Amino acid sequence: MEQKTRTNSKFKLVGSKDIGYNVKQVDVFLDRARAYFLNPDSSGKAITSFDVRTASFDPARGGYNAQAVDAAMDRIEDEFVLREKELLINAEGEKAWMIKIGKTATVLRARLHRPDGERFRHPLRKNTQGYSTADVDLLCRELLTYIEDNGELSVDIVRRAIFAPAKGGGGYEESQVDAFLDRVVELMAAIDTPAGK
Repeated sequence: MEQKTRTNSKFKLVGSKDIGYNVKQVDVFLDRARAYFLNPDSSGKAITSFDVRTASFDPARGGYNAQAVDAAMDRIEDEFVLREKELLINAEGEKAWMIKIGKTATVLRARLHRPDGERFRHPLRKNTQGYSTADVDLLCRELLTYIEDNGELSVDIVRRAIFAPAKGGGGYEESQVDAFLDRVVELMAAIDTPAGK
């Protein structure tokens, strides 16, 4: 179905019967993020790259196109990461930034070095849905190459990673994998500063 854009919309809208993101929620969050980014000393609530990365919006008929919003959120997160890096370096020096990155990489590397099938918890109940251990382990091996051997892997691949479902002990616990990948994205976004920045 053809997508449309309202005159005051930030993104294209999906068809009236299709599901997108709640327009009001997206607009409110982006307005807050923009206001804070432009004036971090304002009295508004602070917003971090983590807040951008973990923001979620309710599904809504005729809402914003989810792919367009997700792509914009990725760009905004990159801008916040870059600014957080600059603020830390200005306040404590480049060494402080490198120590922070090193600590994060060390924690992530320790889990990535675990054997296949043992990197994350398995759901205790046999009917609980988790992520395919094979799919998650494959991405983990690619991440280990990225961290230790300067392998080529885009942060967007990690952001958009999709794993086949698996039940009980045949899968990894979704919440633990998601939390780990959040830290990976944080590290990759900090290391892979966009060109020209």
